[in-house]
Amino acid sequence: MIRAATAILLGGCWTFSSPAFAGTITGIVSATGPQAAEEASGGGNYQSRRYKFAERVDYQHLQDFVIYIDQPVGPAKPGAVATITQRDVSFEPHVLPIVVGSVIRWPNADDIFHNVFSMSDVCSFDLGTYTKEKIPLVAFDHVGQVDVFCSIHSKMHCIILVLPSPYFAKVDANHRFTIDGVPAGTYRLKAWQERMPPAVKSLTVPADGVVQVDFALGLAGLPKY
Repeated sequence: MIRAATAILLGGCWTFSSPAFAGTITGIVSATGPQAAEEASGGGNYQSRRYKFAERVDYQHLQDFVIYIDQPVGPAKPGAVATITQRDVSFEPHVLPIVVGSVIRWPNADDIFHNVFSMSDVCSFDLGTYTKEKIPLVAFDHVGQVDVFCSIHSKMHCIILVLPSPYFAKVDANHRFTIDGVPAGTYRLKAWQERMPPAVKSLTVPADGVVQVDFALGLAGLPKY
């Protein structure tokens, strides 16, 4: 019988002890763009004044991939307390995965006013306009993607992924990921990146040991019109 992980409150954040029978999921994630666009990239036209500042997506160096088990795992666990900071007219981090039930703090580290709002069906809110006089909190009680903006600065945007379990990871600079302490069982593992269609694989996690799952995300799966 698999024993559920135990939650402990430390310094305002929930941590989880590993279950007695648990394994590790690891792997590498890559992304490729549309081949036709690469082959017909415009050549020297990008050096002209008209296209000089047209930024092209570097699919080989995309970041903010999130890998997660896309289903509840064991009994419900308490959420955590996370932070997204408004700094240098940006949200940091740009992508934040959290387990459902978590709370996010929204401090403003700039010396100018910002606003934080979302029109998402998962969690809609408007924190108003403020500088450093307060740190609002928002709880996320439903699973899904939440896009957040600032009504004052058009380029400020971040994404919160509210996930059904605490078993998730962001890839590192080498596009590798590791999810430790996963209870033994069979799961759906999902790879997400905001510019790419997601991918899902089924895997079985051993009671003790490592299972490797690699993902190659691309645009080939989108419908043609």
